Amino acid sequence: MRGRDSAEEHRASTPLELLFDLTFVVAVSQAAGRLHHALAEGHPGTGLAGYAAVFFAIWWAWMNFTWFASAYDTDDVLYRTLTLVQMAGVLVLASGVPAAFRDGDFTVVVAGYVLMRLALITQWLRAAAEHRERRGTALRYAAGIAVVQGGWIAREWAAGTWLPVTFVLLVAAELAVPAWAEAGGRATGWHPQHIAERYGLFTIIVLGEVILASLTAVQAAVTAHGLTASVLLIAVGGLLLVFSLWWIYFTGDDVTLTTLRTALTWGYGHYVGFAAVAALGAGLEAALAAEHHAPLSPRAAGLAVAVPAAGVLLLFGFLHRLARTGAVRHPLPVVVGAAIVPALGCAPPLIGLGPAVLAMGLTVAAVLAADVAALHRAAVRTA
Repeated sequence: MRGRDSAEEHRASTPLELLFDLTFVVAVSQAAGRLHHALAEGHPGTGLAGYAAVFFAIWWAWMNFTWFASAYDTDDVLYRTLTLVQMAGVLVLASGVPAAFRDGDFTVVVAGYVLMRLALITQWLRAAAEHRERRGTALRYAAGIAVVQGGWIAREWAAGTWLPVTFVLLVAAELAVPAWAEAGGRATGWHPQHIAERYGLFTIIVLGEVILASLTAVQAAVTAHGLTASVLLIAVGGLLLVFSLWWIYFTGDDVTLTTLRTALTWGYGHYVGFAAVAALGAGLEAALAAEHHAPLSPRAAGLAVAVPAAGVLLLFGFLHRLARTGAVRHPLPVVVGAAIVPALGCAPPLIGLGPAVLAMGLTVAAVLAADVAALHRAAVRTA
């Protein structure tokens, strides 16, 4: 375990990494499903707070493994075994999502993290022993992860106002560990194109959750009340949102991460994007349920779709410009689109929920069309 070449050609995700991602499908589905129920029952505040906390746990576990694997994936017996142990920890984490979401009880989630962290610390200690050039960095990672994990375990005895306070402090500590470990020219040899592909694959996972959640909700609505015009419009609008957001993300040149600050900002920024995409699926489910029996008002249902859609649009535009992919040539269409979508979220009392969701999809599709046209003009000028 001496570190992969950061300039290695044709570096792609391995079958083990793809299997690792599949375990997160379960965890993301659990979190999005709980958010849907909270929205449908008219508890958006508590639902979003629980969702943000649970999704951070899911995303951070995935991110820790992904960046380590990009630098030190040896694919030998010990590496595979320890990765499989981390997968078992992910499934334990997923089983604890309902309790964490409902009661703020992170006991099972922390137990899953302990299993994952023990395996990951072992990986970093192995890297420290076998990769002398980056021994200090690997030891800093191992120590930082161990200390923060000890904090999460100790938090199980916190109560009252200390619960949210300690949660915020420990999240800040988690985010600080990579910056501390890799600062001062001690960066690990992660592969930029490999990292970009891994993040792209997780984007596909959360977009797939939106499609699955929407399909399930459409089936339930059609079974209960038949196919109505509003259900059809919500389904079409949801598909337009998913397809357009996918196209916006996967457009442009290769990702360029030239500094540690850029890499961390780009990597951490995806938390908002991933969480918002998965929340979009919960919002579409809530909108479909609101058509018939849910206590959610039409305006609240519209905003449950509009807010995450606008957030994803802004975040994807920011990430493209940060990574210099050239996909978002001009920020104006993104900003205008992100302003129109929430306004449409407030419009269901006037135009109906189905037309509002369809208009959101058409708006994001128009932003995509503007970006594609700008890319085409730039290509013609440079040809």
